[in-house]
Parts: sequence; C-alpha cells; structure tokens
Amino acid sequence: MRKLSGAFFGLFFVLACFGLSFAADTDLKGSKDHPLVSRMPNFHITEYKDAAFDAYQFLNQNKQKVRIEGHLYSIRYTLDKAAAEPGELKIRRNYQDALKKIGGQVIFDDNFNRVSTILLKKGKKETWIEVRCYSGSTFLLTIVEKEIMQQEIVANAEAMGNDINATGHVSIYGIYFDTGKSEIKPESDAAISEIATLLKDNSSLYLHVVGHTDNAGSFDSNMKLSKDRANAVVKVLTSKYGIAATRLKAHGVASLSPVESNDTEEGKAKNRRVELVKQ
Repeated sequence: MRKLSGAFFGLFFVLACFGLSFAADTDLKGSKDHPLVSRMPNFHITEYKDAAFDAYQFLNQNKQKVRIEGHLYSIRYTLDKAAAEPGELKIRRNYQDALKKIGGQVIFDDNFNRVSTILLKKGKKETWIEVRCYSGSTFLLTIVEKEIMQQEIVANAEAMGNDINATGHVSIYGIYFDTGKSEIKPESDAAISEIATLLKDNSSLYLHVVGHTDNAGSFDSNMKLSKDRANAVVKVLTSKYGIAATRLKAHGVASLSPVESNDTEEGKAKNRRVELVKQ
C-alpha cells in the first residue's frame, strides 16, 4: 500500500510540475491581445492593464514626450520557455510593418533604447502605440486610443463677458467652417447669437475679431483664410444682428498664436478658433 501511495505521489509531483511549467506559458488570467494588433508567435501575456481613461507620455517625432489621454492598454509579452528568441529588432519591425499596412506612421524609432512610437489616425480617433523591448524575450505594448473631442458646449454671453473682463479676450470654439473655407456653417448660429447678445448688453464694448488656424497648409494661405473667417463673423454680426460695424475689427493671425501643440489632432482643433479681444 505504501509503494502504491509513493508511486501515486511521484506521479502527482510530475504532473504538478508539468502543470506549473505549462501555466507559465499561458496568458495572465483576464488578459487578451489588443484588437488592433496580434502578438508575436511564441509569446504569452505576463502583465496586463486595461483602463477606460488614463494617460501615457509617448515620444514624438521631435524626440519630445507628449502626454496622450484616452483608453489605455498596457500589455507585457514574455517568450515561451521552449521558444527561440526572435531578437528585439525583429519584434519592433514586425509591429511597425503591421501597423503601416493599415495606415500607421512610425513617428519615433530608437535602436539604442529599443523603443518605437507608431501613430494611427482613423476618422475621429488617434491610436498611439509604443513598442518597448527589454530584450529579445520580453517587450511591452502601450496603446492609447484617443478620441478627438468635438467642442459641444458654447459659452453664453455672460461667460464671454467675464473672460473678457478678466483677461481681455475669450476664445470661441462654436463657430465652424469647412476645411480651407471661410463660409460659416449653420451649426455656428448658437455661438454667434451669444456674441451678438454680449455686444448688445455691453454697448461700450468694442472688439477685435481674430481668426486663428492650425499649421496645416502654407502660412500665407492660412493668413488669408484666418482673416477671411474673421471678416465672415463680422459680416454676420452686422448684417443679421444689427451690430454697428464700427465696433468690430477683423484680423487674421494664421498659426501664430497656438494654445496647444499642433503635433496632435486635438491640439490642432483647439488652435482653430475665433477669438474676441477687447479693443
């Protein structure tokens, strides 16, 4: 009976050891690949994070850190014990090539530190991907899905007036134009109506109406475009709302006064604005 028990224990020990070895080559419980990219062959997930909203600092094309906020995934892959190392360069190149095929752009690549940043833009979403290799057998994918926010809240006349009294100016993000054009779109009515109310409630207020663009396109064309857009705002305020033309002066400054970096789509969206400046 003891012999049988000893044999059983020995078999159990072998199976347990085999089970532990097998478990080491399986994914961490609850983890999964990001739907955008599959894993390298013979790798399994050993660390995993899925945060609905978080931030990470990526290295951009200017070798500067840029903070990106959005849905964050952090996935660490480790090579299976019995597999041969592919090499860290092959890992990074595989992800670069795969993402290029679907429109991704490699904006940073450092062989010394073994890290790459790839940016994919689709519609109103930017996906930032960092591939960071620690060796040929371990690497980390950090992915942030960033939605490009649309400005939906239009400041009312009182809020505009408070900003002008406090700082001498206010940025208006509710005035919309098609790309490269100066015709005001109908969905701008709410913002322009509030500007008209501000001027009617403050008869002594005189304003510079300043058009701003991002840095896409040539500087000269953006100077003209920004001035034309400012003129369009002045025109509708005078013709539709009866504001005296002597109270308004139109200017265009193109991309000379950004409020955010033009390196991201969200930054560009914030830089495209009309600003009211007290005369």
